[in-house]
Amino acid sequence: MTQFENLELEALLQQVSLGEPPTDTQALALAELEDTAHLAAVASQLRDRGHANVISYSRKVFIPLTHLCRDVCHYCTFAQTPRHLPAPYLSVEQVLELCRQGQAMGCKEALFTLGEKPELRYSTARKALAELGFASTLDYVEHVASRVLQETTLLPHINAGCMNDAEIAKLRKVSASMGIMLESAAERLCAKGMPHYGSPDKVPAVRLETIERAGRASVPFTSGILIGIGETRRERIESLLLLRDSHRRHGHLQEVIIQNFRAKPDTLMAEAEEPDLDELLWTIAVARILFGAEMNIQAPPNLSPGVLPQLIAAGINDWGGVSPLTPDYVNPEAPWPHLETLARETASAGKYLQERLTVYPAFAGEGSVWLDQSLQTRILQSIDAQGFPRTDDWCPGEAVEPPAEVLEAVTAAISASEVSADVRHIVQRCREGLTLEVAEVVRLYAARGKDFAWLCQQADQLRALVNGDTVTYVVNRNINYTNICYFKCQFCAFSKGKLSENLRGRPYDLDADEISRRCQEAWQRGATEVCMQGGIHPEYTGQTYLDIVATVKQATPDMHIHAFSPLEVWQGALTLGLSLKAYLSQLRDAGLGTLPGTAAEILDDEVRQVLCPDKISTGQWLEVMAAAHEVGFNTTATIMYGHVEKPLHWARHLLRIRELQQRSGGFTEFVPLPFVHMEAPMYLKGRARKGPTFREAILMHAVARLVLHGLIDNIQTSWVKMGEAGVSTCLQAGANDLGGTLMNESITRAAGSQHGQEWAPPVMEARIRGLDRKPLQRSTRYQAVSEERRHAARSAGPLSEPVNTPARKYERSKRSAELVRNELIVSSQSP
Repeated sequence: MTQFENLELEALLQQVSLGEPPTDTQALALAELEDTAHLAAVASQLRDRGHANVISYSRKVFIPLTHLCRDVCHYCTFAQTPRHLPAPYLSVEQVLELCRQGQAMGCKEALFTLGEKPELRYSTARKALAELGFASTLDYVEHVASRVLQETTLLPHINAGCMNDAEIAKLRKVSASMGIMLESAAERLCAKGMPHYGSPDKVPAVRLETIERAGRASVPFTSGILIGIGETRRERIESLLLLRDSHRRHGHLQEVIIQNFRAKPDTLMAEAEEPDLDELLWTIAVARILFGAEMNIQAPPNLSPGVLPQLIAAGINDWGGVSPLTPDYVNPEAPWPHLETLARETASAGKYLQERLTVYPAFAGEGSVWLDQSLQTRILQSIDAQGFPRTDDWCPGEAVEPPAEVLEAVTAAISASEVSADVRHIVQRCREGLTLEVAEVVRLYAARGKDFAWLCQQADQLRALVNGDTVTYVVNRNINYTNICYFKCQFCAFSKGKLSENLRGRPYDLDADEISRRCQEAWQRGATEVCMQGGIHPEYTGQTYLDIVATVKQATPDMHIHAFSPLEVWQGALTLGLSLKAYLSQLRDAGLGTLPGTAAEILDDEVRQVLCPDKISTGQWLEVMAAAHEVGFNTTATIMYGHVEKPLHWARHLLRIRELQQRSGGFTEFVPLPFVHMEAPMYLKGRARKGPTFREAILMHAVARLVLHGLIDNIQTSWVKMGEAGVSTCLQAGANDLGGTLMNESITRAAGSQHGQEWAPPVMEARIRGLDRKPLQRSTRYQAVSEERRHAARSAGPLSEPVNTPARKYERSKRSAELVRNELIVSSQSP
């Protein structure tokens, strides 16, 4: 190459490193660039931008449904003739037994591999299919895959070869993903004497048409190229560009595989030269450069033993499927690496091995687009917020032990040098009290492996700096004055409307006497606070909330009232025709002390349109809080996460809280509230995840501590949702407060939580001391309480059985149009 051409290529690689993919002409020019190390450096940088420190894999069962094939590829040992096989097809029971064994070993993918349309070549295949009751191999594939879905937890990935639209549509209903290797777009490889001669299904145009059809059908699809079978570097690039063109049209390629040819005995290419390592690394790097940061670039680990870190350095982010049970029937001479070995070699390259489903995270998270309706709930309820699979049984509210891997990570010895450079940089910005960009917060939420462990430890260091070793809690009583609500929040299992009698409990509306009794009993038991919220009863007005405050103050004059979410304040002000400030001033003057920051859920209207479309918007919630702070109230801030949202929404939420705190300074604490799914309507309808994973729950507290550093000093963890082991871990990852003892907890228990109604002060303090921390009973405003209150709390007797006053009028008397809702929502309810 001339010096001028070298300069042009240098400029191209600089362009690519900035995120602008090469044009077709520029891409073809890469065929002349032999500096693999330079290409790999650019590719690795791109990979890190899209996938951080994660290298993924799928734990699979390899199912060779039939080895019969009408094609005769010169390098293949998978295809066999009928006389070499005990049976033309695996039986349904054979497949199910493999899948059951794989399920017991933690596999989540059933990889169906088969020859191309063998019935078109072999009478044996036609006869076998007829005896099984099927007209074609693909009809049998559909049946077997459906049985796998019905009788196991595995998700089929189907490599069924070239297909028409009807065949793709049929298999889409019984698979989470499909694939076909392009191998090469070089037509000359189909000529006589070349590896694809005599193989009609290897004609490039035919394979490309299947890839196009899959794109039009919105199938998460796998493809790639096979290198070293006689193609040139330019032809590899041409093949990759055709795949890129198809992906640009449809967005359906979930991965591009770079597979190196391995010569096999008893084939026509047994003596052919295999591509060397440099060829493989060069091709991986070029594929990454062509497809950019986000694409998943895969290289099978069993075909390159001993050099896996070099494959990572060239730009891959995925190892493909690895089976602890079945061999690679396509490359039987190359055993899978043990997963422990794969994790170790991945770690030696500074990366974290992360399991995925057969359908990649970005596609799993957009199931309504990419998955058949019959699979959407199944996959949604098996993934985390990023789309990776849940790999343990822990869920908020359930009495299940957290995963040991996360518990150990929080206290593991991690050096900063072992952590991704971008994570170190972002955390340093947090330490300096700087405002992060949304993308930076999203990156923190993506932390896994050593990045996750180090991030939690950094959050805990900030906690120690700000709060010392003191862990605070407040003795309080929850009083939910009514469970009748005309809003339709899809996550709520507590509120009762006309159609919700099937949920836990009957409709009630506490009378003043019961509210007074509960307050007096709470005071006698050492409480300094009553926390009061409820459903939005259709007959409640702003005066109702003023009356509740008066009732509490009359019963217990010294009790701090922490009450009324922004939704209740908004509704109360509108029903009285008052401005927010005017109504909040009335509440303050009546004796309201502080406001809880609930009803925030996720402060992003994209999510709220799904969760609570008739509730106040993000802007309205922030407006109420700003007004409350302006008239002198302190409030808390919350996030309710783990249902339909993504880390992007968490980041927006956190930064909106931070921005308001910078202006007002009114938030006393931030409270992550993990979604408890068990009885939540949206979960029961199949429209929500199972709450956050344990890693996500811990991470939420840690990231909050980092992002809000210098502005909100207290990060609270919810024992009723996280359980004992959960709050202990949160207290080692940035949290410093355990919230309230509660006495009565209704809302989370209604959703299915098993962690009880009360953690009395002796319980709180024993668990805090168990972490070598110092317990402090606090007031709502984080001041120490009197000795009299402390003594009363420690000598408290058992609670009387609460009485939920039955609702006198359950049927609504107001017309729907009269009910206060988000002004952007048009109600369609009948009177």
